[in-house]
This record gives sequence, C-alpha cells and structure tokens, in this order.
Amino acid sequence: MTSFNSRKLSAPVQNRPAGTYKASRWRTFLLPFSVFLGALLIWYFLVHFNVFPSYAMPGPGAVARSFVEDFESGSLLNDIVASLWRVAVGFVISAVLGIPAGLWLGQHLTGRQAFLPMLNFFRFLSPLAWIPFAILWFHIGDKPAIFLIFMATFFPLALATMSAVATIPAIYFRVAKDYNYKGAELLTKVTFPAVLPQIITALRVSYGIAWVVIVAAEMVGCQDGLGYGIWEARNGLRLDSAACYMIVIGLLGMGIDRFLLQFSKLPNVRWGYER
Repeated sequence: MTSFNSRKLSAPVQNRPAGTYKASRWRTFLLPFSVFLGALLIWYFLVHFNVFPSYAMPGPGAVARSFVEDFESGSLLNDIVASLWRVAVGFVISAVLGIPAGLWLGQHLTGRQAFLPMLNFFRFLSPLAWIPFAILWFHIGDKPAIFLIFMATFFPLALATMSAVATIPAIYFRVAKDYNYKGAELLTKVTFPAVLPQIITALRVSYGIAWVVIVAAEMVGCQDGLGYGIWEARNGLRLDSAACYMIVIGLLGMGIDRFLLQFSKLPNVRWGYER
C-alpha cells in the first residue's frame, strides 16, 4: 500500500517537463509586471495628451521627484512610522479581544443568540461614523486613530471566528470526547487549530479594513501619518505629493498582506484548508 501511494503521488512530478516550474515562476513575475507597465503607460499618455489639466493629474516624473523630496526631508518616513504604529496597536488590540470572543461565542449557542444582533449592528456601522466621538473622547493624536482601527476590525474578527467555530465538523468533537479532551485542552488541541486557517483569512481581511480606515482617521484626527500627508498635500495643491503617498500606502498594504499570507503556508495550518 505504501509503495502504491508513493508511485501515485510521485507520478505527476516525474511527468512534469523540466522547465515547467521555472516557467511558472517567470509567469508569476512577468504577468504582474506587464500589468504594472501597462498602467504606467496609460498614466503617461493621459498626462502627455492633457486629458486632464496638469494640476489635476501629475505625471510619473513629478511624482517620482516628490517621492525623493519627501523622503530626503524625512516627512515621508515619519508619516510611515506613525501610520504603521497606529494600525499595529489598534489591530493587535482587536485581535487579542476579538478572536477569544469569537471562540467563546462559537462554542456557546446561548451567547450567540444574545450577542449576534449587537455584533452585526456594529459591523454594519461605518467606523468613520465614530470620528466625531473619537475626537471628542480622545482628542487629537494616536488614541482616536487607534480607537477607529479597533472599531473597524474587532467585529469582523469576532464574527468570522465565531462562524468558523460554529461550522467545525462534529466528528472532531466526537474524537476529542474519546480522548477526554475538555476545557482548555479541547480549545488548544481541537477548536483553535481547526479554525486557524479561517482566522488567518479574517486577519488579512480585517487588516485591509484597518489600512483604509487609518488614512481617513489621520485626515481629521492627527498631525502626522500617511492620511495626514495626503490631506496636507491636498490643502497645498500638491497632488504629486498626494499621489506619492497613495503609492506608498498601496505598497505597504500589499507588503503586510503578503506577510500575513505566509502564516497560511505553515504545515500546521495548511491541513485546515483540506478538510
């Protein structure tokens, strides 16, 4: 039986052409690069043929010069650090509170029936609606931005975790009962590992929400940060600087999302996608 399975699993590898893997790696680089280059060319031609006035659409060259100026002055680096700090603190707080709350709700039907309507109510309430309250409660600075990040990410994380726990196959718990798993042991050895893939996906989605919210929050409640940089560039009619900050926001968001994606490739996590 072992030799049969080994031959069955290894057959596709033996029949694969030698250059297939290498060609696939090149495609993963060339295809996104081609799309990026096409978008850059469209941007260049829009500016070159004055489809929009120059003050309304800066060219790639102007944005590149603005990037160099903002980086050399230190303002861009300072704004990046400020935004990353606020997102990290708010996101960690929401994860530390939201994931355990979702685990508890997923295991207790009475708790779900009691709290689910309220959780859904706040989930559908735009976090930007909290901006006036955040400023009045916490004034200007890091605290209102962190509060908005928490309000934007806590409820999706809690609900996603709760749904994942509620849909764990019953066979897992029957086997756990045979091994006499209870309480914390059941949580750490069965429940949490079973829902870890869904939690990682929820973290990625919630992080995307946090990154969008921090830009809006910093426009009205902070004196630094990437969102504040865009607002300041808008007030100074420096759309080249605003475009520079927008590009940085997108690149940072993609980078951290790729970092979170790596957790889903861990051996102890991948099995959850195949159940």
